[in-house]
Amino acid sequence: MAPPIALPDTFARAVVGLRSAAPRPEILLEEVGAPQRLAPYSFALSASVLRDDDEVATGRLILLHDPAGHEGWQGTLRLVTYVTAELEVDLAADPLLPAVGWTWLTDALDAQAAGYRAIGGTITQTMSTRFGDLAGPPAAGDVEIRASWTPTGVDLSAHLHAWCTLLASTAGLPPPGVTALPERRPATTG
Repeated sequence: MAPPIALPDTFARAVVGLRSAAPRPEILLEEVGAPQRLAPYSFALSASVLRDDDEVATGRLILLHDPAGHEGWQGTLRLVTYVTAELEVDLAADPLLPAVGWTWLTDALDAQAAGYRAIGGTITQTMSTRFGDLAGPPAAGDVEIRASWTPTGVDLSAHLHAWCTLLASTAGLPPPGVTALPERRPATTG
């Protein structure tokens, strides 16, 4: 049996930061296989966001590390994320949704004081209409947030908290400590 491979200290400390942060209870995190060809070292988490026991958003956060550095990254570490959620049709059709989705990410990073640089990404909004035997509502909307950024430090716990905030915003969860009011149902007569 081969001895375990020693990980670079920077990468090992970054992974510890991602593993140490506890998300809010509606967000379930799981370590998953990371892409192996993007960088010499990688680590990945997947997330499911639940509301009333229904999955309302999913995401993946990937940590990449290249000890030699990468010019485009402006550093040796890079965080890459993909978040998707189904939205109400009115919200998914809003032309301001991409700009709002981008601020969900940048505001979350800033609120957690998660230093970053070289940030970039895309926000995609899609509308789908179902016909025939396909189950579900006749129209549905989705938002996808794809982004990457270079953390300015090695402790990534603030970045994980910011990513969880992004997941919660995308899923439409109320802020922690705030209880959502139940939907008002029309009164029935009869």
